[in-house]
Amino acid sequence: MHTFSNLTYTTNFGSVASVEAGKNVIDFSAKEESMLLKISKDLLPKFKCFCSSPELIMMFVYMKCRFSLSYRDLEEMMQIRGAVIDHSTLQRWVRRFARLIRDRVRARKKPVNGSWRMDETYIKLNGKWVYLYRAVDKEGNTIDFLLRAKRDAVAAKAFFRKAIKENGRPKKVTVDKSGSNKAALDYCNQDVTEEEKIEIRQIKYLNNIIEQDHRFIKKRTRPTLGFKSFQSAKATIDGIESVRMIQKGQIKGQTANNSAFGNFVSLMAA
Repeated sequence: MHTFSNLTYTTNFGSVASVEAGKNVIDFSAKEESMLLKISKDLLPKFKCFCSSPELIMMFVYMKCRFSLSYRDLEEMMQIRGAVIDHSTLQRWVRRFARLIRDRVRARKKPVNGSWRMDETYIKLNGKWVYLYRAVDKEGNTIDFLLRAKRDAVAAKAFFRKAIKENGRPKKVTVDKSGSNKAALDYCNQDVTEEEKIEIRQIKYLNNIIEQDHRFIKKRTRPTLGFKSFQSAKATIDGIESVRMIQKGQIKGQTANNSAFGNFVSLMAA
Protein backbone atom coordinates (compact mmCIF):
# COMPACT_ATOMS: atom_id res chain seq x y z
CA MET A 1 0.00 0.00 0.00
CA HIS A 2 1.32 3.45 -0.94
CA THR A 3 -0.03 6.82 0.18
CA PHE A 4 0.67 10.22 -1.37
CA SER A 5 -1.22 13.19 0.06
CA ASN A 6 -4.91 12.24 -0.24
CA LEU A 7 -4.32 9.46 -2.83
CA THR A 8 -4.41 5.88 -1.60
CA TYR A 9 -3.87 2.84 -3.81
CA THR A 10 -2.38 -0.63 -3.91
CA THR A 11 0.21 -1.72 -6.44
CA ASN A 12 -0.31 -5.49 -6.30
CA PHE A 13 -1.68 -6.82 -9.59
CA GLY A 14 -5.15 -8.26 -9.23
CA SER A 15 -5.91 -6.38 -6.00
CA VAL A 16 -8.72 -3.87 -5.60
CA ALA A 17 -7.48 -0.38 -6.43
CA SER A 18 -9.10 2.77 -5.10
CA VAL A 19 -8.25 6.44 -5.20
CA GLU A 20 -9.40 8.66 -2.37
CA ALA A 21 -9.50 12.41 -2.93
CA GLY A 22 -11.40 14.28 -0.25
CA LYS A 23 -14.89 12.75 -0.20
CA ASN A 24 -14.60 11.13 -3.65
CA VAL A 25 -13.68 7.44 -3.67
CA ILE A 26 -13.32 5.67 -7.03
CA ASP A 27 -13.34 1.87 -7.06
CA PHE A 28 -11.64 0.41 -10.13
CA SER A 29 -12.15 -3.26 -9.25
CA ALA A 30 -15.09 -3.83 -11.63
CA LYS A 31 -13.33 -2.09 -14.51
CA GLU A 32 -10.11 -4.03 -13.90
CA GLU A 33 -12.02 -7.32 -13.94
CA SER A 34 -13.76 -6.46 -17.23
CA MET A 35 -10.42 -5.58 -18.85
CA LEU A 36 -8.72 -8.90 -18.05
CA LEU A 37 -7.81 -10.70 -21.26
CA LYS A 38 -9.51 -14.08 -21.55
CA ILE A 39 -9.26 -16.32 -24.60
CA SER A 40 -12.38 -18.00 -25.95
CA LYS A 41 -12.53 -21.76 -25.40
CA ASP A 42 -12.79 -22.45 -29.12
CA LEU A 43 -9.34 -20.85 -29.64
CA LEU A 44 -7.50 -22.73 -26.88
CA PRO A 45 -6.63 -25.81 -29.00
CA LYS A 46 -4.60 -23.55 -31.30
CA PHE A 47 -2.18 -22.89 -28.42
CA LYS A 48 -1.50 -26.56 -27.72
CA CYS A 49 2.18 -27.42 -27.10
CA PHE A 50 3.07 -23.80 -26.27
CA CYS A 51 4.63 -23.32 -22.83
CA SER A 52 3.33 -19.76 -22.39
CA SER A 53 -0.31 -19.09 -21.62
CA PRO A 54 -2.64 -18.12 -24.51
CA GLU A 55 -3.45 -14.85 -22.71
CA LEU A 56 0.21 -13.86 -22.48
CA ILE A 57 0.87 -14.76 -26.11
CA MET A 58 -2.11 -12.78 -27.41
CA MET A 59 -1.31 -9.84 -25.17
CA PHE A 60 2.08 -9.42 -26.81
CA VAL A 61 0.72 -10.07 -30.31
CA TYR A 62 -1.76 -7.27 -29.64
CA MET A 63 0.96 -4.95 -28.34
CA LYS A 64 3.10 -5.53 -31.41
CA CYS A 65 0.16 -4.80 -33.72
CA ARG A 66 -1.18 -1.85 -31.74
CA PHE A 67 1.97 0.12 -30.88
CA SER A 68 5.15 1.16 -32.69
CA LEU A 69 7.40 -1.35 -30.93
CA SER A 70 10.27 -3.48 -32.17
CA TYR A 71 10.61 -7.11 -31.10
CA ARG A 72 13.55 -6.15 -28.88
CA ASP A 73 11.31 -3.57 -27.18
CA LEU A 74 8.81 -6.36 -26.49
CA GLU A 75 11.60 -8.62 -25.22
CA GLU A 76 12.59 -5.96 -22.69
CA MET A 77 8.97 -5.53 -21.64
CA MET A 78 8.79 -9.28 -21.02
CA GLN A 79 11.85 -9.00 -18.78
CA ILE A 80 10.14 -6.22 -16.83
CA ARG A 81 7.29 -8.67 -16.21
CA GLY A 82 9.80 -11.26 -15.00
CA ALA A 83 9.74 -13.50 -18.09
CA VAL A 84 12.79 -14.17 -20.25
CA ILE A 85 11.64 -14.78 -23.82
CA ASP A 86 13.81 -14.16 -26.85
CA HIS A 87 12.64 -11.60 -29.42
CA SER A 88 12.70 -14.30 -32.11
CA THR A 89 10.09 -16.25 -30.10
CA LEU A 90 7.90 -13.15 -29.97
CA GLN A 91 8.27 -12.82 -33.73
CA ARG A 92 7.10 -16.40 -34.21
CA TRP A 93 4.08 -15.68 -31.98
CA VAL A 94 3.04 -12.77 -34.19
CA ARG A 95 3.57 -14.77 -37.37
CA ARG A 96 1.45 -17.66 -36.08
CA PHE A 97 -1.27 -15.98 -34.02
CA ALA A 98 -1.96 -12.61 -35.67
CA ARG A 99 -4.27 -14.51 -38.02
CA LEU A 100 -6.53 -15.32 -35.06
CA ILE A 101 -7.24 -11.62 -34.64
CA ARG A 102 -7.74 -11.25 -38.40
CA ASP A 103 -10.24 -14.12 -38.59
CA ARG A 104 -12.31 -12.89 -35.66
CA VAL A 105 -12.36 -9.34 -37.00
CA ARG A 106 -13.49 -10.47 -40.46
CA ALA A 107 -16.24 -12.65 -38.99
CA ARG A 108 -17.63 -9.75 -36.93
CA LYS A 109 -16.88 -6.66 -39.02
CA LYS A 110 -19.66 -4.14 -39.57
CA PRO A 111 -20.84 -3.44 -43.14
CA VAL A 112 -18.96 -0.64 -44.90
CA ASN A 113 -20.19 2.32 -46.93
CA GLY A 114 -20.65 1.92 -50.71
CA SER A 115 -18.27 4.79 -51.54
CA TRP A 116 -14.66 3.53 -51.49
CA ARG A 117 -11.25 5.22 -51.58
CA MET A 118 -8.49 2.90 -52.82
CA ASP A 119 -4.72 3.39 -52.94
CA GLU A 120 -1.48 1.48 -52.43
CA THR A 121 1.50 2.15 -50.18
CA TYR A 122 4.99 0.70 -49.89
CA ILE A 123 6.45 -1.83 -47.45
CA LYS A 124 10.14 -2.78 -47.39
CA LEU A 125 10.96 -6.48 -47.78
CA ASN A 126 14.61 -7.61 -47.87
CA GLY A 127 15.71 -4.18 -49.05
CA LYS A 128 13.11 -4.03 -51.82
CA TRP A 129 9.65 -2.48 -51.97
CA VAL A 130 6.46 -4.52 -52.03
CA TYR A 131 2.98 -3.01 -52.29
CA LEU A 132 0.15 -2.92 -49.79
CA TYR A 133 -3.19 -2.31 -51.51
CA ARG A 134 -5.74 -0.75 -49.17
CA ALA A 135 -9.23 0.76 -49.28
CA VAL A 136 -11.36 2.71 -46.83
CA ASP A 137 -14.89 4.02 -47.19
CA LYS A 138 -15.79 7.71 -47.13
CA GLU A 139 -16.14 7.54 -43.34
CA GLY A 140 -12.58 6.23 -42.95
CA ASN A 141 -13.49 2.63 -42.08
CA THR A 142 -11.10 0.01 -43.41
CA ILE A 143 -12.62 -2.06 -46.21
CA ASP A 144 -9.82 -4.46 -47.10
CA PHE A 145 -6.08 -4.80 -47.72
CA LEU A 146 -3.79 -7.04 -49.75
CA LEU A 147 0.01 -7.33 -49.87
CA ARG A 148 1.45 -7.95 -53.33
CA ALA A 149 4.97 -8.27 -54.71
CA LYS A 150 4.22 -6.09 -57.75
CA ARG A 151 2.22 -2.97 -58.50
CA ASP A 152 0.28 -3.73 -61.67
CA ALA A 153 -3.18 -4.46 -63.07
CA VAL A 154 -3.01 -8.11 -61.96
CA ALA A 155 -2.41 -7.05 -58.34
CA ALA A 156 -5.18 -4.43 -58.50
CA LYS A 157 -7.63 -6.99 -59.91
CA ALA A 158 -6.73 -9.43 -57.11
CA PHE A 159 -7.38 -6.72 -54.53
CA PHE A 160 -10.78 -5.75 -55.93
CA ARG A 161 -11.86 -9.40 -56.24
CA LYS A 162 -10.97 -9.95 -52.58
CA ALA A 163 -12.57 -6.70 -51.39
CA ILE A 164 -15.81 -7.27 -53.30
CA LYS A 165 -16.05 -10.87 -52.14
CA GLU A 166 -15.69 -9.83 -48.49
CA ASN A 167 -17.67 -6.56 -48.53
CA GLY A 168 -20.02 -6.61 -51.51
CA ARG A 169 -19.96 -4.49 -54.65
CA PRO A 170 -19.43 -0.73 -54.12
CA LYS A 171 -21.38 2.00 -55.87
CA LYS A 172 -18.34 4.15 -56.56
CA VAL A 173 -14.57 3.89 -56.13
CA THR A 174 -12.10 6.76 -56.03
CA VAL A 175 -8.55 5.95 -57.19
CA ASP A 176 -5.47 7.92 -58.20
CA LYS A 177 -4.31 8.44 -61.77
CA SER A 178 -2.75 4.95 -61.87
CA GLY A 179 -3.69 3.19 -65.07
CA SER A 180 -3.49 -0.24 -63.44
CA ASN A 181 -6.17 0.62 -60.86
CA LYS A 182 -8.44 2.04 -63.57
CA ALA A 183 -7.89 -1.08 -65.70
CA ALA A 184 -8.80 -3.32 -62.75
CA LEU A 185 -12.06 -1.44 -62.19
CA ASP A 186 -12.87 -1.57 -65.91
CA TYR A 187 -12.40 -5.33 -65.66
CA CYS A 188 -14.84 -5.46 -62.70
CA ASN A 189 -17.40 -3.58 -64.79
CA GLN A 190 -17.36 -6.14 -67.59
CA ASP A 191 -20.39 -8.40 -68.06
CA VAL A 192 -22.59 -6.55 -65.54
CA THR A 193 -25.71 -4.46 -65.99
CA GLU A 194 -25.59 -0.66 -66.04
CA GLU A 195 -27.08 -0.54 -62.53
CA GLU A 196 -24.30 -2.79 -61.19
CA LYS A 197 -21.42 -0.92 -62.79
CA ILE A 198 -19.02 0.79 -60.40
CA GLU A 199 -18.62 4.53 -60.85
CA ILE A 200 -14.90 5.24 -61.24
CA ARG A 201 -13.57 8.57 -59.98
CA GLN A 202 -9.96 9.75 -60.36
CA ILE A 203 -10.04 12.83 -58.13
CA LYS A 204 -6.87 13.33 -56.09
CA TYR A 205 -8.27 15.34 -53.16
CA LEU A 206 -10.97 12.74 -52.49
CA ASN A 207 -8.23 10.19 -51.84
CA ASN A 208 -6.68 12.22 -49.01
CA ILE A 209 -8.57 10.09 -46.47
CA ILE A 210 -6.87 6.84 -47.55
CA GLU A 211 -3.45 8.50 -47.87
CA GLN A 212 -3.78 9.80 -44.31
CA ASP A 213 -4.86 6.36 -43.11
CA HIS A 214 -1.66 4.84 -44.55
CA ARG A 215 0.30 6.69 -41.86
CA PHE A 216 -1.05 4.53 -39.04
CA ILE A 217 0.07 1.34 -40.80
CA LYS A 218 3.49 2.73 -41.79
CA LYS A 219 4.10 3.87 -38.23
CA ARG A 220 3.59 0.31 -36.95
CA THR A 221 5.85 -1.31 -39.57
CA ARG A 222 8.70 1.24 -39.31
CA PRO A 223 10.35 -0.27 -36.16
CA THR A 224 10.85 -3.58 -37.98
CA LEU A 225 13.35 -1.90 -40.36
CA GLY A 226 12.03 -4.10 -43.15
CA PHE A 227 10.63 -7.62 -43.18
CA LYS A 228 12.74 -10.69 -43.96
CA SER A 229 10.09 -12.81 -45.68
CA PHE A 230 6.84 -12.19 -47.53
CA GLN A 231 4.86 -14.49 -45.22
CA SER A 232 6.17 -12.71 -42.12
CA ALA A 233 5.21 -9.34 -43.62
CA LYS A 234 1.75 -10.63 -44.56
CA ALA A 235 1.06 -12.10 -41.11
CA THR A 236 2.23 -8.95 -39.29
CA ILE A 237 0.20 -6.63 -41.54
CA ASP A 238 -2.85 -8.88 -41.06
CA GLY A 239 -2.55 -8.21 -37.33
CA ILE A 240 -1.81 -4.49 -37.66
CA GLU A 241 -4.74 -3.86 -40.02
CA SER A 242 -7.10 -5.95 -37.89
CA VAL A 243 -6.17 -4.15 -34.68
CA ARG A 244 -6.60 -0.86 -36.52
CA MET A 245 -10.17 -1.92 -37.39
CA ILE A 246 -10.76 -2.75 -33.73
CA GLN A 247 -9.42 0.69 -32.81
CA LYS A 248 -11.86 2.30 -35.26
CA GLY A 249 -14.79 0.46 -33.64
CA GLN A 250 -15.62 -1.56 -36.76
CA ILE A 251 -16.62 -4.71 -34.86
CA LYS A 252 -20.32 -5.41 -34.35
CA GLY A 253 -21.39 -4.39 -30.86
CA GLN A 254 -18.37 -2.11 -30.40
CA THR A 255 -17.70 1.58 -30.95
CA ALA A 256 -14.63 3.78 -31.36
CA ASN A 257 -15.56 5.43 -28.03
CA ASN A 258 -14.42 2.31 -26.20
CA SER A 259 -10.71 1.77 -25.66
CA ALA A 260 -9.00 -0.30 -28.36
CA PHE A 261 -7.82 -2.77 -25.74
CA GLY A 262 -11.32 -3.06 -24.25
CA ASN A 263 -12.68 -3.89 -27.71
CA PHE A 264 -9.87 -6.42 -28.22
CA VAL A 265 -10.61 -8.13 -24.90
CA SER A 266 -14.31 -8.55 -25.72
CA LEU A 267 -13.48 -9.80 -29.23
CA MET A 268 -11.06 -12.52 -28.05
CA ALA A 269 -13.48 -13.68 -25.35
CA ALA A 270 -16.47 -13.92 -27.74
